[in-house]
Amino acid sequence: MTTQDPSAKRMRLRYAGHCRVCGTALPAGTEAVYEPDAKTVCCLACQEASKAPDGPAVVGQERAGEEPLPAVPEVPPDPPIGASAVLPDALRFRAPGSAVIAETLRVQSATPPRTRVQRLFGRTPLSPDAQSWYLGAIGELEVGRILDRLGPEWHVLHAVPVGKRGSDIDHVVIGPGGVFTINTKHHDGAKIWVGGHRVLVNGQRTDHLRNADFEATRAAKILGEATHQTVEGTPILAIVGAKSIQIKEKPPRVEVLRADSLVRRLERAPRILTPEAVTALVRVAVLPATWGSSPPPEADLTAFATLRAEVVSALRHRQAWAAGGILAVMAALITPGAMMLLPR
Repeated sequence: MTTQDPSAKRMRLRYAGHCRVCGTALPAGTEAVYEPDAKTVCCLACQEASKAPDGPAVVGQERAGEEPLPAVPEVPPDPPIGASAVLPDALRFRAPGSAVIAETLRVQSATPPRTRVQRLFGRTPLSPDAQSWYLGAIGELEVGRILDRLGPEWHVLHAVPVGKRGSDIDHVVIGPGGVFTINTKHHDGAKIWVGGHRVLVNGQRTDHLRNADFEATRAAKILGEATHQTVEGTPILAIVGAKSIQIKEKPPRVEVLRADSLVRRLERAPRILTPEAVTALVRVAVLPATWGSSPPPEADLTAFATLRAEVVSALRHRQAWAAGGILAVMAALITPGAMMLLPR
């Protein structure tokens, strides 16, 4: 006889699973009972049966004389090969940075492989044209990792394609606090200055605020038309890797913050959407047709992981050579001949 997981809670599943009592398939988004200690799920019918006077004493208790069904853990399913071409809700499975990863690999494909000597001295495998795309992909992957910390009442879509001209929204987040569009910018080591209607990166003007505002307005209009209701979209500009962010004056519409502050900002937002409203928005948001686009092809994440490993390895080689050079200079300075050159 089994007992109910004391930490079990009723929620909408982020991933598909099977009821551990009756074996019923439970698609992602289905309301069910999640048991985190055992990493299993139970359908609502079996939960209600456990509460009935003549029903089982606890959720998951086996029927008399029957063999217990094996527990099926709730694990994130891998999307089928070619999922984007066959699944109407293809955006549900889309990886962070898919669009920029695909463009990085496309641009990088024209770059000849490095020679053995170039690899030895740590020359980067990235071409100059691929560099900015690569940094953008790394930024979106980082923000995607951060957004994974949100609770199950939040739904996150990545690299949402909009229209037919190759535009996309880095991240669309829908939850109790509303609808948010997140524009990710990776400015490694840069100084960011924010003043009203301007964002400067190392003193250079950008279009970050205008683009972020446009994306939120466009997403709100699209989702509002799809659900036949008024939708408000909140634009967020998430900065990755900056050395400093100085906000002289807050922009009137766009929120500018470090990427690692995203979860705290979202979870502290006032609750303005009911669970039913969230479900209705997510139901249409996962459909490429809602955004006026075709199901997007999946990026080759394995190829990008290989490229990323090569970039990191090259950086470590350069750092090792730099450290060796410093040691060589120090060694030369302490030789007897060099000591004569030092000031007395």
